[in-house]
Amino acid sequence: MSSTSQFLDPDYFQRQSDGFLTWLAGKPGVRINPKIQIADLRSHAAGRGVVARSDLDDGEELFTIPRAHVLSVQNSHLKGRLPQDLEALGPWLSLIVVMIYEYLQGEHSAWAPYFRVLPSNFDTLMFWSPAELQELQGSAIVEKIGKQGADESILEMVAPIVRANPALFPAVNGVASYEGEAGTQTLLILAHTMGSLIMAYAFDIEKPEDEEGGRDGEDGYLTDEEEEQSSKGMVPLADLLNADADRNNARLFQEEESLVMKAIKPIRAGEEIFNDYGEIPRADLLRRYGYVTDNYAPFDVIELSLGQICQAAGLSSADIESQPPLVFLEELELLDDGYAIPRPSAGDSLADILPDELLLLLKTLSLPADQLEKQRSKNKPPKPSLGETEAIILAGALQLNQAQYATPIAHDQELLSQLRQSEAFGPMEASARRKKMAIQVRVGEKEILQGLYSIVNNQFGAALQNNGGSGLKRAANDDIDEQPRNKAFRT
Repeated sequence: MSSTSQFLDPDYFQRQSDGFLTWLAGKPGVRINPKIQIADLRSHAAGRGVVARSDLDDGEELFTIPRAHVLSVQNSHLKGRLPQDLEALGPWLSLIVVMIYEYLQGEHSAWAPYFRVLPSNFDTLMFWSPAELQELQGSAIVEKIGKQGADESILEMVAPIVRANPALFPAVNGVASYEGEAGTQTLLILAHTMGSLIMAYAFDIEKPEDEEGGRDGEDGYLTDEEEEQSSKGMVPLADLLNADADRNNARLFQEEESLVMKAIKPIRAGEEIFNDYGEIPRADLLRRYGYVTDNYAPFDVIELSLGQICQAAGLSSADIESQPPLVFLEELELLDDGYAIPRPSAGDSLADILPDELLLLLKTLSLPADQLEKQRSKNKPPKPSLGETEAIILAGALQLNQAQYATPIAHDQELLSQLRQSEAFGPMEASARRKKMAIQVRVGEKEILQGLYSIVNNQFGAALQNNGGSGLKRAANDDIDEQPRNKAFRT
């Protein structure tokens, strides 16, 4: 994670950590194992982290935070000072409002020592400029940032509360109020800052009878079914643990009265204590948390859009109602906007890799009209299978997907090598750091495309050649610039 203050001197940085720990340890019911400590990991580009002072056993309690000391809507003083029902805003926006309030209270906030150790600058995609986002051209992650939708939700639901209560939400950064263009932009920045903190650090706080929970990031700051979500809360100290897919050695357990972080394997003195975000692609790691690590490379995916697949089949997905195969799957609630394909492993076949929903779409698009009508009369989807026709559609969709990227993988790998060499001489500027992470993401996605090209050719090379698909072989050999820049239909 990025540190609150990347360039603070070590003594001041440590005083912030010590002050936070003293504040937290003084709260009733909080227990912190003396075998752990907060460490300055900025030299490893990891900001703050938690490390073991002494050996820890599997199952040993690291710290316990009572539910009353979680920064949440329920625990904030703001809840009783507003006429509005904050929880009606949903878990994301309600916590954004609470965190804006607490932040604006400054040293008067009960959470002031906590805010001092939280980041104020972010590399999450919500904060990238259009030029920086251009480095992610081709990746489906750009469509998932959701900044416009987040802005609209903030202005529609958060801004009226803030503007109607100036005594609770004092203006900052030189603006007289949160009205007008300057005030609105200041409020949006505040809201995005708090939303990014929640996305990167908050936990889903389950009801006491539920014992498990985890972090979750969504498009923008909203979900499709927020009313069914648990509330969100910032869990002090738990959120200072960095995450690592390979070295995960701790887990947060949600008990009746408290949240307890425990070791899930032996941890030796001097080792960092890691949480885990689950099996998420590096693109999502970057979108939600603002960093990229190769430990999550095995979870990378590419996403074929419905438009790319339909275009490869000679259809348009722009008007689903005009396409019988799409209407059929839509009626059965079996049609998606996009289909994620994971990184292939050695020996995998296409049937092993492709999700069932994609196999079903390919099969349905391959059906002759009479067979499609027969399936519709039964109101049952066809049994997914992968033959030559399906493989030809898949190959075309892969080529359309690849054509979205502006550079070949060999070029990206060379750029990445240069950036890593530069990084060895000292911290990178933000623009270079973001460029490096974008290249890591797109290299991972192109590696998946290469793997898929190889498997498709191995299984269906003859059929593709007969269908005029020699370009697939060229693509597998990195000659991306030879591929036509077809623009796929977008849904």
